[in-house]
Amino acid sequence: MAKTDTRSRPTRRTVLEGGVATGVLLATSIPVYAEPAGAVAAAASPTPAPTMPMSLRINAKDFAVELDPRTALLDALRNHLGLTGSKKGCDHGQCGACTVLVDGRRINSCLTLAAMHEGDEITTVEGLSEGDRLHPVQAAFVARDGFQCGYCTPGQICSAVAMLGEARAGWPSHASADLAAVSVALTDAEIRERMSGNICRCAAYPNIVAAIRDAAEGA
Repeated sequence: MAKTDTRSRPTRRTVLEGGVATGVLLATSIPVYAEPAGAVAAAASPTPAPTMPMSLRINAKDFAVELDPRTALLDALRNHLGLTGSKKGCDHGQCGACTVLVDGRRINSCLTLAAMHEGDEITTVEGLSEGDRLHPVQAAFVARDGFQCGYCTPGQICSAVAMLGEARAGWPSHASADLAAVSVALTDAEIRERMSGNICRCAAYPNIVAAIRDAAEGA
């Protein structure tokens, strides 16, 4: 049998060397163009978002503001009006730190747009007291030491104020034994259930429940 002559076949080394050489040749032959100065400037300075005038009534005062229509109520309160009592916790409506009252009902201000509340009566924790006189729920939180770091406390207090109104109106909860009852007895179980949307990472829950119970009994 005749032997095959392998001397003229390419080796693995020659194939790799040829591939590298081709890549270098192509890379050096492709022209590189600089971005025009105008394009760079345009990318660095995006067009400002349009704004719209709004009138918000907060804590019995009227505020005229110019806001991006996508601005959340929480951001309007904190960043544009300096009402920093309402806190930004999760920004997903899960912790309750941003709770405020709108027409007496509690809402998560991080989940609603400021533009949706023109004409509504908005109350933040700053608007609950009357001068130096604390709201009964605020006073009960102080007396019962219903907080530690205090970050969630404004939302807890606003939520508790609205919750007491809901209970007085006879609104049932998941913990209510009789859904048709005219009045609701605010047991510890009822309070916990009704306040379950407000999270305290310091776990001051026993004192929070006691404070709300005191406020309910004194109402």
